[in-house]
Amino acid sequence: MPTPHPPARPERIPAGPHVSMRDLLASCAAAKAISTPPPAPDPAEYTGTHRKAA
Repeated sequence: MPTPHPPARPERIPAGPHVSMRDLLASCAAAKAISTPPPAPDPAEYTGTHRKAA
């Protein structure tokens, strides 16, 4: 009796450019810094007066 062939393996996806973990973490930190709005001003420091434009 002939032995059955093993199931065919899926084709391998070619590997793209490699990115180091350091670069990946740095890009995530940069994206977070850009997408996070600045903090609101502290109400205790508000004097209620406006500065004149230069």
